[in-house]
Amino acid sequence: MTESNGSTPQQQSGSMPDWEKRFRAPRVSLPDWAEDAPHRSLFVSNATGTYELYAWDRATGEQRQATNRANGTTDGVLSPDGEWIWWFDDKDGDEFGVWRRQPFHGGPDEEGSPGLDPSYPAGLALGRDGRTAIVGRSTDEDGSTIHLSRQGEAPVEIYRHRESAGVGDLSHDGSLIAIEHTEHGDAMHSALRVVRADGTTVAELDDTKGGTVELGLEVLGFAPVEGDTRLLIGHQRGGRWEPLVWDVASGEETDLGLSGRLEGDLSAEWYPDGSDLLVAHSFEARSELFRYDLASRALERVDTPRGTVSGATARPDGSIEYLWSSAAEPPVVRSTTGEVVLDPPGPKSPGSVAVEDVWVDTPGGRVHALVQRPAGASGPYPTVFDIHGGPTWHDSDAFAAGPAAWLDHGYAVIRINYRGSTGYGRAWTDALKHRVGLIELEDIAAVREWAVTSGFADPDRLVLTGGSWGGYLTLLGLGTEPDAWKLGIAAVPVADYVTAYHDEMEALKAMDRTLLGGTPEEVPERFEASSPLTYVDAVKAPVYISAGVNDPRCPIRQIDNYVGRLAARSAVHEVYRYDAGHGSLVVDERIKQLRLELDFAERHLGART
Repeated sequence: MTESNGSTPQQQSGSMPDWEKRFRAPRVSLPDWAEDAPHRSLFVSNATGTYELYAWDRATGEQRQATNRANGTTDGVLSPDGEWIWWFDDKDGDEFGVWRRQPFHGGPDEEGSPGLDPSYPAGLALGRDGRTAIVGRSTDEDGSTIHLSRQGEAPVEIYRHRESAGVGDLSHDGSLIAIEHTEHGDAMHSALRVVRADGTTVAELDDTKGGTVELGLEVLGFAPVEGDTRLLIGHQRGGRWEPLVWDVASGEETDLGLSGRLEGDLSAEWYPDGSDLLVAHSFEARSELFRYDLASRALERVDTPRGTVSGATARPDGSIEYLWSSAAEPPVVRSTTGEVVLDPPGPKSPGSVAVEDVWVDTPGGRVHALVQRPAGASGPYPTVFDIHGGPTWHDSDAFAAGPAAWLDHGYAVIRINYRGSTGYGRAWTDALKHRVGLIELEDIAAVREWAVTSGFADPDRLVLTGGSWGGYLTLLGLGTEPDAWKLGIAAVPVADYVTAYHDEMEALKAMDRTLLGGTPEEVPERFEASSPLTYVDAVKAPVYISAGVNDPRCPIRQIDNYVGRLAARSAVHEVYRYDAGHGSLVVDERIKQLRLELDFAERHLGART
């Protein structure tokens, strides 16, 4: 065994390689703007080498770094009046802390909601009066609580339940609070409740029928109009996510009539005057935008390039700003006016290789894979199967520095939207229950079979890798299919499912109970079948594991249990522990981790001939 401390030899003389340039290139998120002061915005950038929050006064052009912490900050909200930046203060990535706020133009931080103890965050909504906040909290002891907090007054608890719940939104006039909850015990499918400031119920909507039906709802936002009681929500009644408008005062539901007009999942947000909706359409790993007129029900496509829109917002002048990228082209914040909205200074990121779409038929359905070939090489390729996390997430035709680095080193990259992934309908997302992990690996195995039999992938140089849930699937795959993989690289994985359950944050306990049908004590056979620790003694391939010592999602103790079993039989493995949580927001740390992974692969697979 090698216990790595992250140190690496100095690079040879010469220019910085493209793969490192991609990580170091300055990036920005889609700017969030203040509802009543649209010239004030908040965005995230890595300009200093660590991802932090930045204030941007569009009227003057002034940009100011608002947070400065060793392990970075990305969780922030701008108040509707534009006067305050709220940001979540945890300790070294453990996600357990309190909300703080600071004046938009700078000044000392202060506690946002004095009187509330530290917790995991469960949503935040800020009032237009500048002094009201609805704060969602989650703790192991109390479950989920929601509080009304007003400056100068003690916070008031307006909601409490053992199961997962969170703040959805606060109405424009501050009188109504939308809550997403899972009181029925199904953490994958939420119900909705709208309450007044005193916690009394105004309206409820539960498509799960008390947990007996797998149909979820989500809050997309109250209409941005004074006295308007319309709430935009997402539903799954047609077998996919679609928006509808729910008047919480009258109970009237207005379907948008989009079924059959577009395939794939749909989400939406309000235009600032409440007359139209900006609809985001995701289908087969790509996305696009539409403007929907609520009066005429007309749907007009917004012109965006082929690729992925990672976020979009409609501005008061009717223009749309959106964050776009493709696998080949780095991200940029664009506007329908034709302008680049926010262009950070510094060297630009090199591009990468475009993706190819591959569909593989399996007994579980057609599996979609995104395939990239290294430039200037011919197959069969040493191939990295890069498995996404979530599990309710999906890989898309979007720019990613990690896969691009493998491509630069001569590897092909395959990413797979296995069952459990979003973007392919509700049935596909919900299919992984009970046989957790094993179902996803069936889809990965089918794509691997295609890659080898088609001559695309070299069967003697197959790397299984991923982070979070992808790291979990990596370790599970190495143990359940020990002859299929030549190398495994797992970042922040679930390694010992039982111990992970007992140590993880409460919201993830609820998710695991939903996925596996109970606790480890109630369904021990399911936890055993789905735990990488069960199969660790069968692992043959060299294994590299990286883990954050403060990770509340995939805690360190369960990883140590797995590593101890590898060490007990002198299995080839290396471990890198770093002082952060579920990943790092520090660019140097990300580069260090990827350099260690690339070095591990080269040493154990050999240089490509």
